[in-house]
Amino acid sequence: MLVHFIRSLTLDENEMLGENQSGVNATLGIRMPKLEFKMDGYLPVWLGSAAVSYIMYFGIGGFLHWYFYVRQRDKAHEWKCQPNTWLPADLERHEIYLGSFCLILGSTLSAFFATHIMNGGWSMVYYRFSDYPWYWTILQWPAIFIYQDYLTYWHHRIYHTPFLYKNFHKLHHKYKQPTAFSVTAIHPVEFVHMQLMLSSPMFLFPIHWIPYSVIAMYTYYHGIIDHSGINFKAYWWQPWQPDAIFHDNHHQYFHVNFSFNCSLWDKIHGTYRRKDRIYHEDIYYGRGKDIREASVQEVAEDLHQRTTENPLAFRGNKREFDLSEDDVAKLKVH
Repeated sequence: MLVHFIRSLTLDENEMLGENQSGVNATLGIRMPKLEFKMDGYLPVWLGSAAVSYIMYFGIGGFLHWYFYVRQRDKAHEWKCQPNTWLPADLERHEIYLGSFCLILGSTLSAFFATHIMNGGWSMVYYRFSDYPWYWTILQWPAIFIYQDYLTYWHHRIYHTPFLYKNFHKLHHKYKQPTAFSVTAIHPVEFVHMQLMLSSPMFLFPIHWIPYSVIAMYTYYHGIIDHSGINFKAYWWQPWQPDAIFHDNHHQYFHVNFSFNCSLWDKIHGTYRRKDRIYHEDIYYGRGKDIREASVQEVAEDLHQRTTENPLAFRGNKREFDLSEDDVAKLKVH
């Protein structure tokens, strides 16, 4: 964000018109790539990138940990998504160490792109709204958001296939009771893959730096909030955004609820959690197992897991996926 802001203030008129470094063809309005990677000033950009990453990670995550996990630990039933279970202390340390390491990787990669752009390297980023039609100024907000969120849905879902899950993504699911520090505690290979996808709009279609930067901050913020294990609910102006319990359920039940900032993708593709299905780590592909086909032990374990969810984390303060004895009888579970 800072690099784009500085560049928007320092570009001369010719660059704003795209007649030199930006690579815009004045006749067709198409940005042509220049295969130059100029890394002048990389170190201060990297330091700034790392500073912002850690300030948000430990600032937001640290505050949530202190305010809820320390200050209100004895009131967990009022705020925690899984109030009866806690992440063990060794895994808390593990997620902070791993999450901090991945932030170094993310800062290194984002600083590379930022320095490249700061020095006039080719990208599809532009700095004056008048460079493109007015309607694109409006449409690019949902376009960037939908593109990134739908792509990350499939990225996440693919990493829940047996080979990629066992060799990469399983590391993230060590945290069955996630906290805010879990957000970047991911296998480094998967983390870099995710960063590349989130950065790709800058090189695929014309985007103004402000919408892209705002959406990037929104995504990172909600990544922290949705991993927090706290019963945060989306605001009225976020009809697309699932409540924090949605992703907490993903960690508790493993292969379900793959979306991040728009649960619609799970509903469309049949991977949204269902009341008549059971889920655990050995049931892949997001659709669970029909409760009528499950063993007595599987059903018993799943029904117990449902009772550990905090009803206050759901809309209406009632557990959405509870099954009564009558419900079980209707499903012919014996």
